[in-house]
Amino acid sequence: MTNSFYFINIIRFTLLVLVQVLVFNRLNFFGFINPMVYILFLYWYPIKENRAFFIGIGFLLGLAIDFFSDTMALHAASTVTIAYLRPAIMRFVFGVNYEFQSFKLSNTTRAQQITFLALLVIAHHVIFFTLEFFSLANLLLILKKVIFTGFATIILCLLFGSLFSARKE
Repeated sequence: MTNSFYFINIIRFTLLVLVQVLVFNRLNFFGFINPMVYILFLYWYPIKENRAFFIGIGFLLGLAIDFFSDTMALHAASTVTIAYLRPAIMRFVFGVNYEFQSFKLSNTTRAQQITFLALLVIAHHVIFFTLEFFSLANLLLILKKVIFTGFATIILCLLFGSLFSARKE
């Protein structure tokens, strides 16, 4: 890989952490919806890169958000888990096609991209809110936060994705 690959990913990492910490952590729609757009880094990260390195980057991403949000490694645990589950989610959404060298996320259908993003967000939020409340007595509250925060996160991630993606003509 070239230096531009590393440069782009460092810029994405930094900007998504800053946007999450400075903007979205301060927003509370309806008092409990707090979108987590930093998940886009794990969505956009190249598919054919070293898996152990990717899980490490996922940990650093979550740890950076935890450091600024004071959430005691909840984000780190959630991002490491979805970084680990990402190949299984991709196999579910794209089939075995994603294992070929020529596979690119931009060459898939929009429905597959949305499904992939939605599954990443749902997995992240289920883990995050389950660890946050750490009690099945609050199962309805966990489900409420997963559904509403997940919906807001998916919508904002799709908006960010459409703003920063290369146009196909």
